[in-house]
Amino acid sequence: MAKVNSNYRKLSAGYLFPEIGRRIKKFQQENPGLKIRRLGIGNTTEPLTPAVIRGLHDAVDMLAFVDTYSGYGDEQGENNLRSALASLYRERGVELEADEFFISDGAKPDAANIQSIFSPDSLIAFQDPAYPVYVDSNVIAGRSGAYNLDQGEYNGFIYMVCREDNGFIPEPPRQKADLIYLCSPNNPTGSVATHEQLQKFVDYALEHQAVIIFDASYSEFITDTDLPRSIYEVEGARSCAIEINSFSKAAGFTGVRLGWSVVPFDLVVEESKPGELHSFWHRRQTTFFNGASNIAQQGGVAVLTGQGMAENRILIDYYMENARLIREALTSIGLTVYGGVNAPYLWLKIPGELNSWEFFDKLLNEAHVVGTPGSGFGPAGEGYFRLSAFGHREDIGEAIDNIRKNLIL
Repeated sequence: MAKVNSNYRKLSAGYLFPEIGRRIKKFQQENPGLKIRRLGIGNTTEPLTPAVIRGLHDAVDMLAFVDTYSGYGDEQGENNLRSALASLYRERGVELEADEFFISDGAKPDAANIQSIFSPDSLIAFQDPAYPVYVDSNVIAGRSGAYNLDQGEYNGFIYMVCREDNGFIPEPPRQKADLIYLCSPNNPTGSVATHEQLQKFVDYALEHQAVIIFDASYSEFITDTDLPRSIYEVEGARSCAIEINSFSKAAGFTGVRLGWSVVPFDLVVEESKPGELHSFWHRRQTTFFNGASNIAQQGGVAVLTGQGMAENRILIDYYMENARLIREALTSIGLTVYGGVNAPYLWLKIPGELNSWEFFDKLLNEAHVVGTPGSGFGPAGEGYFRLSAFGHREDIGEAIDNIRKNLIL
């Protein structure tokens, strides 16, 4: 008799974004004709840049002729894309080999799947709040106990609490963890870890033979040159860290789908040798995945050219100007806001005694604006609310005007 994977039953009610969609749909049914301004889910809105469009078109055109047609590509990703990524890291002072990169269809699937190369009984530590995929994928893998409704967390996980008084960057765990999930710039808080803060985690990982899963998907939004864009800028990280990144937000590839992970040959854990984890991830990817679209990969190569990087800098600046406008508007009416400086997300402290879902409904009903409840990212997210700078400037302007005029504080 077939049986279900009962770990799915542990998942807390409803994935965050579908629940948001359900509430929006209900509001629209009850208020037909009202326009909703969205500052919620981090989906890009602006067109791909000319250099990228040319790269995609060229890749499509090549498929139309026998002598340039290509089927399956390199299992790890096209060599020209991996080499271009290695060059990008090298320009930023990080030496990696092209063969240490694995091209995928985005950071989210890599963040979910990477845990499969580690022992099922690994003890997991997360930033709290955290992007839900880190937590949920490990619940599905059977690494958690039951969901504790009173505490809003899963038994068996280590929650590294991010608070106002630590700048939303936690300290390493006091107890021993095996896998540590970090995201910088952070989704949802918009905070960015310093070299010194990351060094503490690297030192901890080396001491405890732990592995850091470092999500750098928003690294291109960092403009402060004193802040690290990669975990490998920190001494010792090659031996204890996997880095995940994406073209989704910085280059507008949310629908194109393209990302990468870095598994250094030097990465080791207990009872492993250099190169073994690299080979495990290679085996996992070639078993479950046939590679990213060859069209998308040539678009990625175009992103990494000089012209592509310059054009995408303009795109990033556009979104960061949105972030500045949102931040200034909210602070002007007395709200406390974090993030939105080196990251496209803003972390709003909810005024009064409302919880984050109550504030979601209040913002939707009074200002017709959608954001993301902080509690959906973990127990430490309660009392906060995430706003996204991804949007058309006109829509951003309408949203903040509605908040200024109609939100009752």
